[in-house]
Amino acid sequence: MNFQNTLEFAKKLDAQDALAKYKNEFIFPKVNGKDVIYFTGNSLGLQPKVAKTYVDEIMTNWAELAVEGHFHGSKPWWDYQERFADPLSKVVGAKPSEVAVMNTLTVNLNLLMVSFYRPTKQRFKIICEEKAFPSDQYMIQNQVRHHGLNPEEAIVEVKRREGEHNFRMEDIIAKINEVGEELALVLIGGINYYTGQVLDMATITKAGHDVGAYVGWDLAHAAGNIKLELHNWGADFAAWCSYKYMNAGPGSASGIFIHEKHHNSNLPRFAGWWGHNKERRFLMEPTFDPVKGAEGWQISNLPILSLAPYLASVYMFDEVGMDALIEKRDKITSYLEFILKDIAAQVGGDFEIITPSEPEQRASQLSILLHGQGRELFNYLMKNGVIPDWREPNVIRLAPVPFYTSFEDMYHFGQILKQGLV
Repeated sequence: MNFQNTLEFAKKLDAQDALAKYKNEFIFPKVNGKDVIYFTGNSLGLQPKVAKTYVDEIMTNWAELAVEGHFHGSKPWWDYQERFADPLSKVVGAKPSEVAVMNTLTVNLNLLMVSFYRPTKQRFKIICEEKAFPSDQYMIQNQVRHHGLNPEEAIVEVKRREGEHNFRMEDIIAKINEVGEELALVLIGGINYYTGQVLDMATITKAGHDVGAYVGWDLAHAAGNIKLELHNWGADFAAWCSYKYMNAGPGSASGIFIHEKHHNSNLPRFAGWWGHNKERRFLMEPTFDPVKGAEGWQISNLPILSLAPYLASVYMFDEVGMDALIEKRDKITSYLEFILKDIAAQVGGDFEIITPSEPEQRASQLSILLHGQGRELFNYLMKNGVIPDWREPNVIRLAPVPFYTSFEDMYHFGQILKQGLV
C-alpha cells in the first residue's frame, strides 16, 4: 500500500478498519484533558471497560454467598479457571488440555523448569539469548545453581553479531548444534523485549529436539500479539504473562502450555492440592494424583479476583480472533514505520528503527534507537499526550496495539514527534 502522512489518509484507513470500534471498549488515561496515544501495551495493556463488570461479579458473589461462591453464583470459583481452556488455547495454538492459568510468569517458569530442566553429567547446558529479560536471567542462573552447577559452564548465550541489533537464525541453530549432546534445555523469549524481534520458534524447537533437548518459550511479549502454534511446533512448554497484550491488569495471572506428549509422563513437578484429581480433591488424600493435562501443574487454588479481568479479555480475544488482530497489527505497524521515516526525512531526526523490517520478524512493536535526542525526547512525548516506553540506555519502544490504537493516532503521533525534533 502507498501510505500518506496526512490526517485525511489516516481517517480513511480507520474507516476501513473492521476493528476500529474496539478502541471504544478500553479506558485511556488523559493528558491535558485528552485521551493519550498509548504505545505501552507491550508493558501494561489498557483496561477493557468490561473488566470491571467481571471483577464486580466476583465481589458481589463474595458479599452475597461468601464461601458458597465456590460452588454457586454466576461463575462458581471452583471451576473458574476451566473457562480459559478453549479461548486461551486458540490464542496460543494449543489444545484446551494443554493450557492452564496459575501464578505469575517467573513463578511458572521456575515451576516448569523443575519438570524440564533435569541435568545429567553429560547433558546439563541451557541455551538462552544474550541479554534476555533480567527476570529470565536470574531464574536460569538460580536453577543452575540449585542443581549444584556453575552458571558460567552451564549457561550458553546466543549472541548478536558485532554491530548488529538482532539475532540471526543461523547463529541460533549453529549454537544448538554446537552444544549438541550437552544440551538439556533451550529456553528463549519468543519475542525479544528490547528490539521486538520475533524468532522462528518452529525452526528453533525442531533444532533443539534434533539434538535431544527440551525446548521451552517465554512468551511474555508474544501471547496475544503473534500467531502461535505451540502444539504443532511441538514445543515442550511455554509460559506468558497476561498484563501486556492480553490486557488483564497489573501482575495478573500467568498462562502455561505443556504439550500433550508430556501429560502422561512421569516428569517430576512441584505438587499442590489444586493440581490433584479434581473429582477427589476434597477427600484430602495423602498421595498426589495429578489432573491429566496442563492443569496438573497447578499448585494452589486460583486468585479469582486476578483471573476475572483476564477472563474478560480472553473472551474479547475469542470474539475477534488472532487472524483479524494480526492483519490490523501488520498494517498499523507498517503505517507507523512509514510515519517515523517520513518525519525523519522532513526534520532530519537522528534515530534508527532497530526492530527488523521483515514482517515475519516483527509484531506490534517498533524500537527506536536515539542517537542524538536522548531521554529529552521521551519526556517531551510524555508531556504532550504520547505514552511510549523508555529502555536504557537510549531506546523508545512503540507498540501500536491493534485493539485500541488507530491510524489517526499514528498520524497525530507523527506531528507531535516532529515538533519534538525541531
